[in-house]
Amino acid sequence: MPDLNDAAGRAWLRVCRWAGNAGNRTLLFPEGALRLPQTARAIHELCDGKRTFGHIVQELRSTYIASDPVRIRQDAIAFLERLRNKRLVDF
Repeated sequence: MPDLNDAAGRAWLRVCRWAGNAGNRTLLFPEGALRLPQTARAIHELCDGKRTFGHIVQELRSTYIASDPVRIRQDAIAFLERLRNKRLVDF
């Protein structure tokens, strides 16, 4: 599995769906469920098959302007690696 970087291919979301209300969203997939905080949901929702990892990080940086850009990238890598290990996202 290649490392995530700005040149990684487009982020594709695998089979899963949302449950719960806007303030308490859970990602359901065949093997289980993940309760995602707001920032994790933002990252997940950007995995639309059109954006690359680099584009996702750029959009997060423009949304969370007050946050450290290095931390945004690190958090995005950690979260997407977690999803990729569960086979919920692919690049």
